[in-house]
Amino acid sequence: MGNPVFARAEAFQPHANQQAWSGQQGYPQGFQPAPAGAGYDPYQQQTQRTEPVMTFDDVVAKTGVVLLTLFVVAALTFFGVANRPGLANGAALLSALVGFVTVLIVSTRAKVPVAGVIAYSVIEGVFLGAISAIFELLYPGIVVQAVLGTFCAAGVTLAAYKFLNIRVTSRFRQVVTIATIGFAVVMLINLVLAFFVPAGMGLREIGPGAGWLSILCSALGVVLAAMNLVVDFDTAEQGVRNQAPASESWRAAFGIAVTMVWLYTEILRILSYFRGN
Repeated sequence: MGNPVFARAEAFQPHANQQAWSGQQGYPQGFQPAPAGAGYDPYQQQTQRTEPVMTFDDVVAKTGVVLLTLFVVAALTFFGVANRPGLANGAALLSALVGFVTVLIVSTRAKVPVAGVIAYSVIEGVFLGAISAIFELLYPGIVVQAVLGTFCAAGVTLAAYKFLNIRVTSRFRQVVTIATIGFAVVMLINLVLAFFVPAGMGLREIGPGAGWLSILCSALGVVLAAMNLVVDFDTAEQGVRNQAPASESWRAAFGIAVTMVWLYTEILRILSYFRGN
């Protein structure tokens, strides 16, 4: 599972309704076994739900709420810290730390807390607004380009997934997961080294003067984020096939939003390589 948001959510695992929700392991809350009667096959996992099931419309609606909240808060933050680099840097650093903790808390809950998802949207909105203000001060006009680039990349990825019938196999998931973890570890090492050496390993510089390693890492980040979006779409689809509870649509929206934030920051960074001061 590439996205850690879905890693421990049984409702999104392949064949979760046959494995995790089988009669041998008991029915989850909100489920009752179908009564025996004409046409009832005891070898099939037939269930009656006492709550609605997740649909694609649920996922789309919840994702829209999360992204809209994030966008509004980001816009307010952007204008609030514009031309105030000290405040923008402080807000970006603090919100990044709080947002990381929020992701860990929300993603490890057995039942996703709606308030936690909305809180994440607000916190990440502050982060995106602050970091966008920093980049905009250095490279005017870059934020609009990054926003358009992010939604275009996400739209193309979704279109390719739906219309090109991209199959997300177990091997594909493994490759994406291993590559993403490796990328995250290297970036973390670079961050730690940056406290002792100004440029760290030279992997996360910005601006036209950045080295080829920075450009390569940002390009890899964009590709990995897009690949994780494909996995996220397939995971949400798996949840619908598993007839997961409707409340799990918030987890799907949360996971997609996390990947979208990553994609935006990588596009924002890579655009800076081709801008003048």
